This record gives sequence, C-alpha cells and structure tokens, in this order.
Amino acid sequence: MIELLASRYAYALMFVLLGIGLYMMIANENLVKKLIGVNLFQTAIFLFFVAVAFVEGGRAPIVPADPNPGEIAMASPLPHVIVLTAIVVGIALTAVGLALIVRIYAEYGTLREDTLREVRADE
Repeated sequence: MIELLASRYAYALMFVLLGIGLYMMIANENLVKKLIGVNLFQTAIFLFFVAVAFVEGGRAPIVPADPNPGEIAMASPLPHVIVLTAIVVGIALTAVGLALIVRIYAEYGTLREDTLREVRADE
C-alpha cells in the first residue's frame, strides 16, 4: 500500500485536496471559507487532469521529419488546454464570488450563512 501511494502521490494529494475542499464547502457557515473550499476542490480537479495526462517518456506532440511511430511516445496537449481553460473559469468564478460576498456583507453586515437565513426570513 505504501509503495502504491509513493508511486501515485499526485492521486493521493488530489483526494486529500478534494476531501478538504468538500468539507469546507459543507461544514463552514462563513461564505469566504466556502469559496476557499470551492477553490481547493477546483485545484484537486486540475491536479487530477494533469496527473492523468502524464506520459512516461512522453514528448511534445510535434512529429519529427523522420518519424518512427513505434518509438515515439507523445503526450496529448488536450488535458493541459482544458486545465488552462478551467483555471481561467475558476478565477472568474472566484472574482464573482468575492464581489457577491462583499455586496452581501455591505447589505447585511454578516458573512455567516445561518445568520443570513434568519435575516432573510425576517424580511
């Protein structure tokens, strides 16, 4: 079991980040901490895509002038492109989330979800 974790440490780290992010989204009442949990969850997914895309001895997918198809191990650039796109979307999501959190705090004076529900129920 230890050898498996040592050889697949990226997957173990991904599950740890996934668990921490999911726990932060569910267990915390503070909206900022929930947003941090979303970011940790996203980071775990990014790590998963990069770990799956790894090819031992792989090269950039540029075909040489004299290709020998049996010996060339090429890495697919698609997972990396997807991760870069997801990072941009994650940054936009974080920015919008923080803007909403600032607006909620300005309007209600709190960032706790349970307090916000009580205030909204009174209105």
